[in-house]
Amino acid sequence: MRKRRVLHALLAAGCAWGSISVARAEPIEVKVVVITMFEIGADTGDAAGEFQLWRERQKLDRRFPFAHHHDLFFNEHTGLLAMVTGEGTANSTSAVMELGMDPRFDLTHAYWLVAGIAGVDPEDASIGSAAWAEYVVDGDLAHEIDAREIPRDWPTGRFPLESSRPYDPGAHIVSESQVFRLDPELVGWAYRLTQNIDLGDTPDLQRSRARYKGYPNAQKPPFVLKGDDLASMTFWHGKLLNDWANRWVSYWTRGTGNFVMTDMEDTGTLLALTYLHKTGRVNKDRVLVLRTGSNYSIPPPGVTAAENMQKENAGYSALGPSVEAAYKVGSTVVEELLGKWSLYRDHPPAPGH
Repeated sequence: MRKRRVLHALLAAGCAWGSISVARAEPIEVKVVVITMFEIGADTGDAAGEFQLWRERQKLDRRFPFAHHHDLFFNEHTGLLAMVTGEGTANSTSAVMELGMDPRFDLTHAYWLVAGIAGVDPEDASIGSAAWAEYVVDGDLAHEIDAREIPRDWPTGRFPLESSRPYDPGAHIVSESQVFRLDPELVGWAYRLTQNIDLGDTPDLQRSRARYKGYPNAQKPPFVLKGDDLASMTFWHGKLLNDWANRWVSYWTRGTGNFVMTDMEDTGTLLALTYLHKTGRVNKDRVLVLRTGSNYSIPPPGVTAAENMQKENAGYSALGPSVEAAYKVGSTVVEELLGKWSLYRDHPPAPGH
């Protein structure tokens, strides 16, 4: 009898301990998430990739282990969280989805800022410039015929899965994961807030720009603009592919989008946030995409695409200035949101703010 009472007492104690062990703390409210894609070496103290300036200057001192590419870092006083997804849409999709489902964080009111470098179309802007995207278009999901085998009257060998030839105006296109439009009022607000920021200039940038004769926008000092975004896992380069990128973005946005920046992750990020939005864990209408030009997407006159790509692979012509521009422009928006959180938590920036 005594043994039975002892056993019952142990079982009761075990149940009580178990209930305590599974109890969770209240999730941490995150006000803004900054999404970066890569870091070069250490997180602090060496050559900066996309993440390092955020970690150092925003005092992101609390570290959260994260099963994906890179741990998360947080400022407990301001509510700013930053992540590094890894390169490519597979990494960005899975990393953002993992964060969105993480029970440690309350992301229901969070704003999301993608802040990264990109290739820039010299028709639209110069290296070191920063572009706010309203449209983000995927460049991977497609049919492709090698350029040496395409019909002579086709402008490209890439065309949508739901069509039988390039840019077919009558094709029935399913665009759920192919093109994303960000909230135009939020994008316009971010642009107006930052459009007059001085991004600086350097002799190296000036020398690089001078090679792009015949491209007036490419020869300007770095500036802030609105311009759309093409994301693909392939690091492409050259005039013919640049022509394809412009037509591809125009096609998917029905003529309203203008290709300016090329990157490797943003449709993956937006796809994850779109699915998470349906669960109520995030608000996909609170997303901004900022890309800054680290290199041109075509070579300068007189240089082949192969020659120029080899040169860029040895080191982007504007890596440092583009990383700095992403922080300078992006942090202006982040600090506005954090500084007026009592206003922006429940009411996104409106026209005129």
